[in-house]
Amino acid sequence: MRGVKRVVAVLIAVLAALVVLAFVLENQQGVALSFLGWSTAQMPVAVFVVVALIVGMMIGPVLGVVVRRRRGKAVV
Repeated sequence: MRGVKRVVAVLIAVLAALVVLAFVLENQQGVALSFLGWSTAQMPVAVFVVVALIVGMMIGPVLGVVVRRRRGKAVV
C-alpha cells in the first residue's frame, strides 16, 4: 500500500510540475508592474505570478500560526 501511495504522490508532483512548466512557457510576454510610483523592470508575466504564489505560500502558514496562538490565549 505504501508503494501505491508513493507512486500516486510522485505522479501528482510530476503533473503539477508539468502544469507549472506549461504555464511558464505560455506566458512569455513581457510586462512591467507599477504601484504607488514604484515600477519593476519588464519581465515575463509568469515571473510575477510565480513570485506572488511563493509569497502567498509563505504568508499563509505564518497567519495560521498567529491565529492558532490567539485562539489558544483566548481559550485559557
